[in-house]
Amino acid sequence: MLEAAATSFASILVLGAGFGIAAYVYHKSYKYMVLRKMAKAFEPGDPVLDLAAIGKDLPLSKTAAATHWVERPEQATVDAIVAGRSVGHYHLFIGEKGTGKSSMLLEAMRKIDGDGVAMFEAHADLEIFRIRLGKALDYEFHEDYIGSYFSERGPRDTTALLDIERALNKLEKVALRRRAKVGRPLVLIINQMHLIRDDEDGKDLIELLQQRAEQWAAANLVTMVFNSDDYWVYERLKQLATRMDVLTIMDLPKAQATAALRNYRQRYFGESPSPETLEQVYDRVGGRLSFLNRVAKSRDMLATCDAIKEAEKTWFLNQCWILGAEMDDDVMDQQKWATAAVVLATALVDKEAEMESTYDREVGHILPSFPLHEAQEIMTRADFVRALDRLNLFSITSDAQVRASSVPMHLAFREIVARPGFRAHLAATIDRIAAIESLGRTRELVAKDLVLGGRYQFRKVPGGTDVTLKEGENAGDAGDGDKGNSAKG
Repeated sequence: MLEAAATSFASILVLGAGFGIAAYVYHKSYKYMVLRKMAKAFEPGDPVLDLAAIGKDLPLSKTAAATHWVERPEQATVDAIVAGRSVGHYHLFIGEKGTGKSSMLLEAMRKIDGDGVAMFEAHADLEIFRIRLGKALDYEFHEDYIGSYFSERGPRDTTALLDIERALNKLEKVALRRRAKVGRPLVLIINQMHLIRDDEDGKDLIELLQQRAEQWAAANLVTMVFNSDDYWVYERLKQLATRMDVLTIMDLPKAQATAALRNYRQRYFGESPSPETLEQVYDRVGGRLSFLNRVAKSRDMLATCDAIKEAEKTWFLNQCWILGAEMDDDVMDQQKWATAAVVLATALVDKEAEMESTYDREVGHILPSFPLHEAQEIMTRADFVRALDRLNLFSITSDAQVRASSVPMHLAFREIVARPGFRAHLAATIDRIAAIESLGRTRELVAKDLVLGGRYQFRKVPGGTDVTLKEGENAGDAGDGDKGNSAKG
C-alpha cells in the first residue's frame, strides 16, 4: 500500500509539475510571440501601401511621387514626421476634405516603404476601432490564447476601451525595444479622426489616445499622427495638449494648382491647355486637390467644373433651404438651423463688398471669413456652426475662422443670394419663425360671459383681487336690479 501510494503520489507530482511547466512555457512564449508579431507589423512593407497602389493602378515602386501627381509644399514636413526624424511632438493634421492630407501621409510612408509606421482608419464604433487597431498592430487581444479554455471569464469579457489600452501597452514595449536598436520612434497614424462620435465614449477614446501621445512624445517612443477634417477634434485635443503640433492643410495656391493641372494634361492626354483655360478652371474650383483631380481626368474640364459647382449648390440647398412665410410650425427646429446657415452664407457674400481684395494673381482666391465668435453672433446660435462644418457646408480653420467649405461652395452661395426675391424670402422666413416662437410664449384668455353689455369689474380686496361680472344692458348703472357673480383671486 505504501509503495502504491508513493508511486501514485510521484506520478501525480510529475504530471502536475509537467503541466505547470508546460503552461508557464506556453504563457511566456505566447507573450513573446505577441511582441514579435507586433514588431513585425512595423517592418518594411505595409498593406495600406499595397491597397493605395492597387486603387491608383500603380506599381509597388519606391520612387518618389508615384502615388499622386502633385506634391504639396507641406510634403517635406510630413516626410520628416513619418520617417521619425521629427521627434518630441505628436501631430494633428487638419484641413477640409480633399486637400490631400491622406495622400501626403501615404506618399511619406511609401518613400520609406512603411518602415516603422502603422496606419489605420478611425471609426465611430469602438469595437470596430479596436479591430482596426489590432489589424494595424497585428495584435489579437489574447483572443487566440488557449488559457481562456480553462477560465470562467475569457480575456475578451471586457470593454473595447480596455482592449485598446491593452494594445497600447504592448505597443509601448515594442517601441522601447525598437528605440534601443534603431534609435528613432515608431509612428502610429490614425486617419479620419472626425469619424469618432462627439459623445462620452468618443471623449474617453480621444482622451486615452492623447494621454499616450503626450507620454510617448516626451520619451521619443512613438509619434502619433491624428488626421481630421473637422474643427471639433482640434477643440477636444486643445484642452489637454502640451506637446501637440498642428499642421493646417489648405488648398493649393493658384500658380501651383495651374502648373499641376497643365503637367497632368500633358502627361496623360498629350495636350497643352491654354493659360486662359487653366485660369478659368482655377476660378471655378480653386486649388482643392480632389476637384482638380476630377477636372484633370475629364475630357471637358470646364463642364466638369460647372458640374462640381452645381453639386455643391444642390448639397447646400438640400440640407438647409428655407421655406418662407408659409412654413408649418412642425418644421420649426429644422428651419432654425437652416435659417442660421443661410444667414451666415448671406453674410459671407455681403462681406466680399467690404474686402479690399478677394483675388490675388499669385495666391488665387481669398475667401471671406468671420472669426468663430462673430459667426456665432451672426447666426444667433453657438451650437450650429460645428454641425455645419461636419456637413462640409462651411469650414472652420485651425485659427477659428469660418468660411465656405470650398471655392465652388462659395460660388454657390453667390448664386443663391443673387436669386430674385431671395432676401425677401429670407426675411419672411425669419418673421415666420419669430411669430411661431411668439405664439408659443403667448397665453390666450377667452371670456365667454360678456354678452348683452356685460362687463367685469375688478377691485382690490384684502388678500387679492375681486372680479365681479355685471350683466344686463345697463350693467354700468348701480341699482338694486344688478346681478353679480364674484370671485376672489
